Amino acid sequence: MLETSARLLRLLSLLQARRDWPGRDLADRLGVSDRTVRRDVERLRELGYPVHASRGTDGGYRLGAGTAMPPLLLDDEEAVAVAIGLRTAVGGMEEPSARALTKLEQVLPSRLRHRVDALRTSTEPVPSDRPGPAVDAAVLSALATACRNRERLRFDYRGHDGTSTLRAVEPYRIVSWGRRWYLVAWDVDRDDWRTFRADRITPRTPTGHRFPPREPPEGGAAAYVARGVSSAAWRHRARIVVHAPADVVTERINPAVGVVEAVDEEMCVLDTGAESIQTLAVHLGLLDVDFEVSGPPELIEYLHVLAGRFARATGAPLTTS
Repeated sequence: MLETSARLLRLLSLLQARRDWPGRDLADRLGVSDRTVRRDVERLRELGYPVHASRGTDGGYRLGAGTAMPPLLLDDEEAVAVAIGLRTAVGGMEEPSARALTKLEQVLPSRLRHRVDALRTSTEPVPSDRPGPAVDAAVLSALATACRNRERLRFDYRGHDGTSTLRAVEPYRIVSWGRRWYLVAWDVDRDDWRTFRADRITPRTPTGHRFPPREPPEGGAAAYVARGVSSAAWRHRARIVVHAPADVVTERINPAVGVVEAVDEEMCVLDTGAESIQTLAVHLGLLDVDFEVSGPPELIEYLHVLAGRFARATGAPLTTS
């Protein structure tokens, strides 16, 4: 009986590790006959695990989704990876992640608990400047499902001033940026792409009819959010003429740094900004190509300061043209 129970757990672990298993492969892994595999599969079904079978020469087994969350069997590396992932939860999901981590650590064998603790005590994360807002996992799930199924979504959206408006959108993607989650969607009423913070969304049910796919925003959802979120926070902005092709400059900057607009085959304009003039100057220096700055005045003044500092650092005379 003990041998049979151990074999059932091993079978369940194999079914959870891969989508499809030929019956012969399972029998070889378990060291039993095909008939024993069939009997063990039937026992798993009696325990509530929905194991689907396909007939024929290429027949096999697949573990399906049931009405309840079944126990998961993880090997050592998988268990440690899950524990690490839960400790570094994305903004807004810390509380449910902490609950899941507590349950996992209660059943971790001592050898694995020591590995997880070693990583925890030896790792020093950089603290966030501010915690991310809490996001309901059910809301994220509803948004993700609507994105996948391309179903119109209606929701109440709470603005910066606390007022709520009803929005109707065609959801496209969910983006995790910094400590927040964002929904990128086509706003039906405004006839344009918009970004919505997930923690301010209260979905209404049921979802609407399905819609045909649209051409995504330029650069994709992540770049669209990066441009919108970053530019909204910029204290200093500048439009820089860069003496390099647009595709070259695009490869050298993060989407959060700015937007590149082609002028011709040899030049482009970088619409950029930063929280400080110093950071803005660093962005320009990292381009590693010639550029022209026409403003703002404080940026021009700071670049002159940097030019003098660099010249003094190398002992070279400062030349102006």
